[in-house]
Amino acid sequence: MFALSTKSVWSPIPKTSQEVALYSTCDHTLYTGTRGPGKTDTQLFKFRQGVGQGYGPFWRGIIIDREYKNLDDLILKSRRWFPEFNDGAKFHASTSALKWVWPTGEELLFRSATDEKDYWDYHGHEYPFIGWNELTKYPTADLYDMFMSTNRTSFRPEDYPVYINRLIYRDYGKQVQVHPKHKDAVPMLLPEIKLQVFSTTNPYGPGHNWVKRRFIDPAPYGQVVTTKIDVINPRTKAKETVEKTQIAIFGSYVENIYLTPEYIATLSQEKDPNRKKAWLTGSWDIIAGGALDDVWQASKHVVPRFVVPPSWKIDRAYDDGSSHPFSVGWFAEADGTEADVLNPATGQWEKFCPAPKSLIQIFEWYGSEIDDQTGQPSVGTNKGLKMSARNIAKGIVEREVSMMVNGWITEQPKPGPADNRIRQVIDKELETTEDIMRKEGVKWESSDKSPGSRIVGLQLLRDRLEASLTGEDPGFYVMSNCRATIALLPVLPRDPKKMDDVDTKAEDHPYDMIRYRVLKGSNRLAGKVKMTLPT
Repeated sequence: MFALSTKSVWSPIPKTSQEVALYSTCDHTLYTGTRGPGKTDTQLFKFRQGVGQGYGPFWRGIIIDREYKNLDDLILKSRRWFPEFNDGAKFHASTSALKWVWPTGEELLFRSATDEKDYWDYHGHEYPFIGWNELTKYPTADLYDMFMSTNRTSFRPEDYPVYINRLIYRDYGKQVQVHPKHKDAVPMLLPEIKLQVFSTTNPYGPGHNWVKRRFIDPAPYGQVVTTKIDVINPRTKAKETVEKTQIAIFGSYVENIYLTPEYIATLSQEKDPNRKKAWLTGSWDIIAGGALDDVWQASKHVVPRFVVPPSWKIDRAYDDGSSHPFSVGWFAEADGTEADVLNPATGQWEKFCPAPKSLIQIFEWYGSEIDDQTGQPSVGTNKGLKMSARNIAKGIVEREVSMMVNGWITEQPKPGPADNRIRQVIDKELETTEDIMRKEGVKWESSDKSPGSRIVGLQLLRDRLEASLTGEDPGFYVMSNCRATIALLPVLPRDPKKMDDVDTKAEDHPYDMIRYRVLKGSNRLAGKVKMTLPT
């Protein structure tokens, strides 16, 4: 029934990524690539396909960006194209509205949402179409995932039949709608509304790494990834398997015949090599401006698990968490004594002798929700266990006893720095987290949270990671059994507004724990840091 008159208004460039993206039938579509293939136009017309189909106010869409000013290009292009259809669409330009409304009831909203707290302004809403403008602007997947609860429709075809002229349909195949009382009217049921999430983005940005893991890594461009989910159908009350699909589509500026060579020349003059590679080639294999990914090399920083030499000092650090994960890390400080390490690649024993004062994370306990499939703590959900302080302390003791019994260490670790939040008293009649843990035999030292300590801590860790590459100065290493740290540390994004710090909205709990430990007794090293405080 839908016949987009785009031959006289707009149409995708034939046989290009625009065409593939416009007609994608997946639940989640990521349109990525270089700058300039026409992602913005495609996103607008992806929604426009559902206008005039008979769904009326049930066809409702929202396009989201972190800031309203970044929606300007989308709005400008929509105001260029949509009036050309002469279908009575009106644009409401006030800040409180900022949407297109059609006489038949369809709506397209342009909205800003920065983080999870902004979701609650939309909780309970119904958007069969959700668009994300430049998805990598979001440091984590949290807001994207929360908005999926609004990607729904209450439309049932049997409740809203449409009437078409049977003679016109018989003679010309056109589904022309008429009044139900028209003498040639016949009822017809519309198809179910297809729920869609359509995102555009270039590589690069604070969310580069999670978007890459979610959409780029699972399959080559153009290949549909299917996930099967067993549910109870609310309409039939029967069990059924739902298939959710996603696809990543690559677009290049080379496809866009409307671009000028001057524009491409401008992109070619980009000074940042990673941004240039992202914008000109659409490559996701770049250092994306993360806090640590440019100094992290797994081949150098991740070492096989080994027995800690008795002369090395061992302590622990802790980042508190309840609804978000807590993170406990155990660290050995090298003293120049060699350790025997079994190389899993060769099966041979080798000597490992990092520079004195180097830190090696030897064990971790990451307090995140458990993955049902692996039985291991989930990484990437940022959901905690809501475990009591007493049980966390008991768990710490159990793990330390286990490490000693199994011969990995020879004595119980010493207290190290913990998140100072454990000393807060919410109710004068209640004990602090620190008090409760102390009764279970787990003591802590204060962590350095002095002014500028976050920036100094990041730089100190970067210095240690760089030193590990040469082995000349105190470095930082992680044993291969510390899976959460290995997964999260390299992809930690910088704060987009304070580039000398990490983004605190990201899953940064292992990092905070490590930062506390790196800052401990680092006054000599901290004095060398060229610190740029935020203005």
